[in-house]
Amino acid sequence: MDTIRPLSKKERPVSGDGNVTTATKWALGLITLLILVFLCGRLNLYLRFSGDVARLLANGSDVSGRKFSYRQLEGLPQPVQQYFTHVLRPGQSYISSVHLLHTGLFKTELKKGWVAISGEEYFTAHRPGFIWKGKTPTFTARDMFVDGKGRLVVHLFSLFQIQDSHGPQFNRGELMRWLGESVCFPTNLLPSKDLQWYPVDDQSARLEYSYQGMLISLMVKFNAAHEIEQMTAMRNMGEGPRQKWVARLSEYQLRDGIRIPTVLEAAWDLPEGYSPYARFVITEIEYNRAL
Repeated sequence: MDTIRPLSKKERPVSGDGNVTTATKWALGLITLLILVFLCGRLNLYLRFSGDVARLLANGSDVSGRKFSYRQLEGLPQPVQQYFTHVLRPGQSYISSVHLLHTGLFKTELKKGWVAISGEEYFTAHRPGFIWKGKTPTFTARDMFVDGKGRLVVHLFSLFQIQDSHGPQFNRGELMRWLGESVCFPTNLLPSKDLQWYPVDDQSARLEYSYQGMLISLMVKFNAAHEIEQMTAMRNMGEGPRQKWVARLSEYQLRDGIRIPTVLEAAWDLPEGYSPYARFVITEIEYNRAL
């Protein structure tokens, strides 16, 4: 009778399951690596945003001790007086800083479709400045005006920087954005040595703001409820020539006793037609806490 001899390791058949297990381990390892790289990218952008915010707020000043009174409205154009009477109450503290969150829609290019976006933004009032971070499923953008300089930085999938725009046209454009979004903290639109209102007609006025040699001029239109419903100006379209820029404001609500728009739309009014590219809905806003 033959003796049964156990097979050596070399003689044993290789199990198919062993190959599958090795391939699975490689796949899981690769997926884990990609997740770690993505999370590191997100952390890097978060730290950059936090650093930008810290730099912004370090330049801010507390002006909340100043109070609004109707006497400040004397001599202003009639629709401007009606606006401030509608959105502010006597004794309202001046707003020094703002922090807001929003949802909404955005277009990366005018001919492309809308994508969902969520955003976070900080403002300083006494010294103009803001930091905005917007996130979509594919990109993260940081738009800012700090120390008199405008900048737009865009990252694809939180990893690859695909845009870093700055220069004189961005300085002016971002200052214009800060001034236009001041409707969310309207004490910032009260007259001062740098900010003046000029009459146009019963429903419109011109707003001018001067800062570091830049003069921003906005044509402001008011609705029947004495709310600012539209602002227009000539603004550089990215790095291109100046075009007519439009901000439309609606859905005013009381927030901390101040009446502000909660829906903001930005668009270009081009020869070929009106082209909106951003529609934001404010979900949260707080005043005089960031500093």
